[in-house]
Amino acid sequence: MTTKSDSTESQTSPAASPPSFRARLQAVGGFLTAMVIPNMGAFIAWGFITALFIPTGWLPNADLAKLVDPMIKYMLPSLLAYTGGNLIHGQRGGVAGVVGTIGLIVGAPIPMFLGAMIMGPFSAWVIKKWDNTIQHRIRSGFEMIVNNFALGIIGFLLCLASYKFIGPGVLWINHLLTTAVNALVSTGVLPILSLLNEPAKVLFLNNVIDQGIYYPLGMQQAAVAGKSIFFMVASNPGPGLGLLLAYWFFSGSKIMRETAPGAIIIHFFGGIHEIYFPFVLAKPVTLIGMIAGAASGIATAQIMHVGLVAGPSPGSIFAYFLLTPRGNFVGMIADVAIATIVSFTVNSLILAASRKHDRAKEQDLDFEALQAQSAAMKQEGKDVLAATLTSSSAQDAAAMEATPSQHIHKVVFACDAGMGSSTMGASLFRKRVEKAGLTVEVANSSIEKVPADADVIVTHKNLVDRTRLANEGVRVVPIDNYLSDANLEELFSSIESEQGANA
Repeated sequence: MTTKSDSTESQTSPAASPPSFRARLQAVGGFLTAMVIPNMGAFIAWGFITALFIPTGWLPNADLAKLVDPMIKYMLPSLLAYTGGNLIHGQRGGVAGVVGTIGLIVGAPIPMFLGAMIMGPFSAWVIKKWDNTIQHRIRSGFEMIVNNFALGIIGFLLCLASYKFIGPGVLWINHLLTTAVNALVSTGVLPILSLLNEPAKVLFLNNVIDQGIYYPLGMQQAAVAGKSIFFMVASNPGPGLGLLLAYWFFSGSKIMRETAPGAIIIHFFGGIHEIYFPFVLAKPVTLIGMIAGAASGIATAQIMHVGLVAGPSPGSIFAYFLLTPRGNFVGMIADVAIATIVSFTVNSLILAASRKHDRAKEQDLDFEALQAQSAAMKQEGKDVLAATLTSSSAQDAAAMEATPSQHIHKVVFACDAGMGSSTMGASLFRKRVEKAGLTVEVANSSIEKVPADADVIVTHKNLVDRTRLANEGVRVVPIDNYLSDANLEELFSSIESEQGANA
C-alpha cells in the first residue's frame, strides 16, 4: 500500500521548488480570511443591531442602540484576536491573542480591527516560541503551574506593550490607510480601486485587500454612519454576473456556454465568486469588462450614497438585500444592475469578436482529446497569467500519472476559507462518488487546515503553490473548473479503477 510518505518521493521536484511570491501573498490572504470568516456571524449580528436601532435605523431605540459601541469596540476585535491566536497556537494562542490585544482596544479611540489582526497572531507566536523552548525542560508535576504563570506573565507584558508602545504604531498605520482611501472617496476616484480588485480576485489575492483593508475601514465607517461603501467595492456580484451572461450568449466555446448557466446560479445567488475565475483566465482580456463593470458599480454607489451595514460573506445578492440599510435599496439595486450591464456589454463585444477563433480552437482541442492523454490536453489553449502557474499544473499532472497505484481513502477540496468553492466542489464530487457506489470520504477545508489523513487535495490551479506550502507530501490535483475538469475526471477514474480492481 502506498502511503503519503511514499507518494512524497514522486513529487520531490514540485515540492522542492520554492513557493512563488504570489503564493506567499495568497497565504497571507488565506490567514486573514481564516480570522475573519469564522466570525462573520458576529459581524452580521452587529450589522443588524446597527441597522435597526441607531437613530437612522429601521426601529430607532436609544436603549438597544447602547449595544452598538461595546460590540464593535470590544467584542469584534477580541473575536478576531482570539481566532488569529488560535490559528497560530491553539487555545493558549487564542488566550494570549486576546490578552495582548486588549491593550490596543482600551488605548485606541477607534475599533481596533487592524490591530487585532496583527496583535492576536503575534501574541500567540510569542507564547508558542516560549512553549517550544521550555516544555521539555519542565519537571514532571510542575507543568500546570509553569504553563499558567508563563501565559499570565507573557500576556501581562504583551498587554502593557500593546497599550503603551504598539498601539500608537497601529493607529498611525490605520490613519495612513484611512487617509489614503478617504482621499479616493473625497476626490471621486474610488472606482479606480477596480484596477486592483478585479485582477487580484482571479489570482486569489483579493482576501489580502478585502479582509486586510476594506473590512476594517468599513467597520469603522459603519460605526459612525451606520453603513459603508467599502463593503461593496470588491464584493459586488454584478460584474461576475455580466461576464457569465456574456459567455452564455456569445462564447464560441460550447463547453463555456453550457457551463455558464449553472455558474450564474452558484455565483449570483450562492455568492461563490470563485466559480467565474476560470472564465476570466480562459480569456484574460475579459478583465477589461470586469474592471469596467466594477468601476461603474462603485461610481453608482458613490453617487447615490449607498453602503452596507456589514461585509457580505458570501457575496450573494441575498446577502446584499439583507445587509442594505433603510433608504439604500434603490441605490444598491442600481449599483448591482449597472455593474452587470456594463460588464455584460463590454465582455459580449470581446467574446463576439473572437467567437470564430474560439470555435476553431475548441474543435482542435476536441480532436486532440481523442489523440492524447488528459495531461497533454490540459495544456492546450490555456492563458495563464504567470509562467509558474503553467509549470505547476504540468508538474501536478505528471505527479498524478506517477502515482496511479496510490490507495485513495480521503479526498479534500481546499480553497481560501474552506467555505466557498471547496464546499461546492466537494458536494458535487461526493454525490458522484456515492452514485457510483465508491467508498471514498470527500471533504472540504481551508488550505491551511487540510486534515492530516487526506490522501489527495483538489484545489484551483492558482492555489497549487500555496497548497503545497501548507501540506507538504500530500498529492495535489489542480483544476480549472469545479463543475467540469479533465483532472477531476482522471481522479474519479483512478478511484473507480482502484476499487474495481480490489472488488
